Amino acid sequence: MKNNRAVGADYEQKAAQYLETLGYRILERNFSCRMGEIDLIAMEGGYLVFIEVKYRAGIKTGEPQEAVDYRKQKKICRTASYYCKVRRISMEQPCRFDVAACRMGEWTLIRNAFDYVL
Repeated sequence: MKNNRAVGADYEQKAAQYLETLGYRILERNFSCRMGEIDLIAMEGGYLVFIEVKYRAGIKTGEPQEAVDYRKQKKICRTASYYCKVRRISMEQPCRFDVAACRMGEWTLIRNAFDYVL
């Protein structure tokens, strides 16, 4: 039996493969700093995309994307800002936040899932 971190890592890998088939170019996996973590960072259609990966085995706990609540969005946005600063990404670079959600083996991609949250 795998622990939650191992299961999460498996689904992040599967999400990266899924996104690559859609034309995303994965730049980083599991970017982490004191502010938080971003599962995947990619380029797609001229956008720098910060991607949260969520997985649910069944239907009891709801849709996986529902777990990306306002608090989680704020954390992702702070971490994305830090990423851009340390990687010296131009403020002119268009960015967006996507959610890759998997429930019972079916992937749903929500492009531009939320706006920048302070």
